[in-house]
Amino acid sequence: MDVFSTAGYLDMELLRFTTAGSVDDGKSTLIGRLLYDSKSIFDDQYDAIKASSEKRGEEYVNLALLTDGLRAEREQGITIDVAYRYFATPKRKFIIADTPGHIQYTRNMVTGASTANLAIILVDARNGVVEQTCRHAIIASLLRIPHVVVCVNKMDLVEYKQEVFNRIREELKAFAASLDIHDVQFLPISALHGDNVVEPSQKMDWYDGGTLLSLLENIPIDTDVNHTDSRFPVQYVVRPQSTEHHDYRGYAGRIAGGTFKPGLAVKVLPSGFVSRIKSVDFYGEQLAEAYAPMSVTLTLEDDIDISRGDMIVGEDETPNVSQEIDIMVCWMSEKPLVLNGKYAVKHTTRDVRCIVKNIRYKININTLDQIDDDKSVNMNDIACITLRVTKPLVFDSYHRNRATGSLILIDEGTNNTVGAGMIL
Repeated sequence: MDVFSTAGYLDMELLRFTTAGSVDDGKSTLIGRLLYDSKSIFDDQYDAIKASSEKRGEEYVNLALLTDGLRAEREQGITIDVAYRYFATPKRKFIIADTPGHIQYTRNMVTGASTANLAIILVDARNGVVEQTCRHAIIASLLRIPHVVVCVNKMDLVEYKQEVFNRIREELKAFAASLDIHDVQFLPISALHGDNVVEPSQKMDWYDGGTLLSLLENIPIDTDVNHTDSRFPVQYVVRPQSTEHHDYRGYAGRIAGGTFKPGLAVKVLPSGFVSRIKSVDFYGEQLAEAYAPMSVTLTLEDDIDISRGDMIVGEDETPNVSQEIDIMVCWMSEKPLVLNGKYAVKHTTRDVRCIVKNIRYKININTLDQIDDDKSVNMNDIACITLRVTKPLVFDSYHRNRATGSLILIDEGTNNTVGAGMIL
């Protein structure tokens, strides 16, 4: 495995991406190929899967075994949960969320994709665009994933023909045009043989684009975060007990949007008090500015009563403040959503309780059509609902800011997360 200096590794940009595809589209093989060809696995790991492949009577080293966590999953040939994989190259760090593709695991894909910068959707070149392909594109659109890469896999099984790739690309481009996806790219690959994954293919000279790894390393993601609206959910109030720092009062958290720097006029919500940033502190160092998604401590020029769950925003960049909120929710519990039911809500750093006031409609996950005559919301359903919360939430629409526009619903009896919501 390549080794990077600690300082350089910490400074590297992080790209989160999710993979989705139908059964046997080659997700595990693709991830294994990425890890192996980018030299992100140890020799003993490779030796182990080589021995396992030989034991199974396979003619090649089955790189898919790199991502199989449980023996039962290997034997069944399926993945039943979200598996996170980590690797790095000299240019970037990566977190992969490997999610199952079946419709009954919609909640798993939503979980894996909720923080992703990019989604890789695999298509079997032999089968072309199928229902699950469209569903994965729809979920990527609903979750506002900024970048989508369609990998047309198993090109080796269609003799690397350009017309097969072109047909699939044009069909999916036409479908994606009806969705809210702004950046879609297409790559012809063979994960099994490594064509266009890390190394350029010698068998598809008609394709003049880069490899998948090159795309992952170079796709710009700095604009994926809202750098316009300054948002700072307060996670912790810092009050050192030492005599030397007895008058220090700072507010720690992760910046959810915009930029903060000394002198910036800010407003504290929901109280509405105004002040200015005195300093932006980071491990004893005062920064000239900080931006999303950095974790810092802010101090203010005025002594204002601020606690966990409050949000510091730019004075002229006021978000929404309300106790009634419309959300698109992906239901994750085996127990159906209950109209007028009470749930706990976690939004940024704020914890409140809510009641479900209305179930407006459900979404047909295969077509994006609204279903108005069926108000039952069961596991893996996506529905538009109205919440009434006990205390005001400070939020943006999910479209404007994924960090301040998302929340989760929690069953107070079991403390289980039962719903993931995107604020409309």
